[in-house]
Amino acid sequence: MGRHRPGVGAGSTRGDAGRVTFGPSSPPVTAGLRARGGNGGGDAQRGMAQLPAPGPRLRPLAGPGAAECPGCGRRVASARWEAALRVCPLCGHHARVPAWARAVQLADDGTLEPLHWEVADRDPLGFDDGVPYPARVRAARSATGADEAVVVGRAELEGLPVVLASMEFGFLGGSLGSAAGEVFARGCELAVAERRALVSVCISGGARMQEGIAALAQMARCTAGTTQVAAAGLPYLSLLADPCFGGVTASFATQADVILAEPRARIGFAGGRVIEQATHQSLPEGFQTAEFLVDRGMIDCVVPRPELRATLGRLLRALSASRRHDGTQA
Repeated sequence: MGRHRPGVGAGSTRGDAGRVTFGPSSPPVTAGLRARGGNGGGDAQRGMAQLPAPGPRLRPLAGPGAAECPGCGRRVASARWEAALRVCPLCGHHARVPAWARAVQLADDGTLEPLHWEVADRDPLGFDDGVPYPARVRAARSATGADEAVVVGRAELEGLPVVLASMEFGFLGGSLGSAAGEVFARGCELAVAERRALVSVCISGGARMQEGIAALAQMARCTAGTTQVAAAGLPYLSLLADPCFGGVTASFATQADVILAEPRARIGFAGGRVIEQATHQSLPEGFQTAEFLVDRGMIDCVVPRPELRATLGRLLRALSASRRHDGTQA
């Protein structure tokens, strides 16, 4: 059977050699604590209270009147959180903002008008990863209240007429599918038809894999839209928020006259791990952050969220005046 170890076994106690035993006859831990003197049970309770609880440390959830910062984990009163535009007043982390809430933040009060187009859903692959793709789209609509990953509105920004196209990361990771691409392109066409500047807020994981090549084709569809805006001599500004990757970064997000980004936003095409595996090279720390990219000219400016509306307004006025002077804008 098994080899017998002297002094250790069922019912054994601490022997002359000082071996610790764990049999049924071993005294409980509290008994040992009481035996050390002092006030008996009180010492035992204090000793037991100092032992770490088993399992992972669990942090209490923020209450109904508070929001928890995803960056530092500290809780902030909900009213203060919203007044700060979901920027943590303690660590400066810029939390994600739903697409329509973002449009409200940028538009002048009372000027934002939502725009809707009837765009048919597509499921060219009959994609099913355990949940049919159409069911995932319906669930995303229910969870976000958005029809697609891009929402468009007509508004004024610092008194200037604009079309706002804002992406919803909660809608399948802000992925660019056939319907989302068509909505963005129609927003571009509306901007041209009404002589409005175009402002986009880009937050996306890239093209929607469930639609395959049909999703990748939206890069060209959206590029055609921004090309129409440029040909009409209208300003186009884009704001890149965290995260902005894939086909969105490779198309309309980086085709604007001026490209802005929020602090610490992660921006790129492929993820860092994929690039390292493909190139077999170590990459610089933070090479896909807004601060790294602005130093190397990929984006033009990093702007904190509270300053965005004023900054966008100044840029729109400057671009509009320049193009009127050059005769490129009617």
